[in-house]
Amino acid sequence: MVPLAAPTATATTALSVSERRIVGMLALVQFVNVLDFMMVMPLGPDLARDLGVETSRLGLVGGSYTAAAAVSGLVSAFFIDRVPRKKALIAIVFALALATFAGAFATGLRSLLLARVFAGLFGGPATALALAMVADAVPVARRGRALGVVMGAFSIASIVGVPVGLELARFGSWRTPFLGVGLLTLLTVVGVHRFMKDQPSTERRGHFSLAKLWAQVRDTDSALSLLLVAVIMFSSFLVVPNIASYVQRNLGLPRERVGLMYLSGGSASLIAMQVAGRAVDRYGARAIATIGTFVAILALYFGFANHLSWFHPVLISTLFMAGTSVRAIATNTLTSRVPQPNERGAFMSVQSTMQHLASACGAFVSSKLLASDGSGRLIGIDKVAVLAIALSLAAPLLVVVLERRINRRQRS
Repeated sequence: MVPLAAPTATATTALSVSERRIVGMLALVQFVNVLDFMMVMPLGPDLARDLGVETSRLGLVGGSYTAAAAVSGLVSAFFIDRVPRKKALIAIVFALALATFAGAFATGLRSLLLARVFAGLFGGPATALALAMVADAVPVARRGRALGVVMGAFSIASIVGVPVGLELARFGSWRTPFLGVGLLTLLTVVGVHRFMKDQPSTERRGHFSLAKLWAQVRDTDSALSLLLVAVIMFSSFLVVPNIASYVQRNLGLPRERVGLMYLSGGSASLIAMQVAGRAVDRYGARAIATIGTFVAILALYFGFANHLSWFHPVLISTLFMAGTSVRAIATNTLTSRVPQPNERGAFMSVQSTMQHLASACGAFVSSKLLASDGSGRLIGIDKVAVLAIALSLAAPLLVVVLERRINRRQRS
């Protein structure tokens, strides 16, 4: 691996004009990509009612997307560093738009799962490509801030996209948000084509193969980074697909106030991401990942495992989304320092595969552990939350080990 400069307190963290332009366009891509995935989970109770799906099986809808994204992320590793970034991004996002439109015409659980698999096949590579392009364009000293902006799309989707989607579903049907997001994704394709310049690709062209994949997995730093993202995503997605159903059916949050919950959580995570991005550049990943994990565990314990009556659903979502967002910024900034520049796209694809595979496993496991009664209340959510807490505790330890290894490699 090629040593990379470690973040320091004196590093220049202001993004240049060209970096801001690239980061801004990639943030838009990530916004529509995240929104395509995120909007389905809050619509869970609506889907359960209109399509006749049990609430305990809603995790399958999110899991089908992430499982498909895992497969496509691995496949894309073999060519992502061989093709121009911009052309690949345009093709992937256009296909994602078509898949989103397909979801609007689902007639039952099976057809909806098929549409979500189609979307996941392109959503996974889109994430990997966006993160690789950020790492290509922005030096490590400013990468935390840049990733904070791009990954802030998750928060913007929560603040704006999900509440708007829920309102569209109220005044139309659950199909209306799919049509709206599909149209927005098409407009994003036009924006990328017109306003974004491609990054030079000659220096990073490479031939990824099964032998290189095996070598990458066997590399200790790569294996640790993959294990880290797997633990984080699996623990998170034990809970994430079930939040909307839990707060409505178990805690009695009115349907019309679910948008407020996502608005609050998204706003908190957006602020937390920007602060965390700068803090990672200044202090490193270890402390920031620990803080994010602690906040997420508070939400899991008092919101799900041992719910307190005064722990309002809005407070649950705010703490959980802020904590997981801070942890994600710290870990993604750290793992971006692992690969060599000419292998970055392939590495991000493999990492994206691991993220989506772990997410799918978390969603599938939660659907097996949970049950629902006649009123739709989720049974067993406390046990699922305890499992998520236990796994989350491993994340800061893995960050410590990985950061020490990367810094030692840099010094040598």
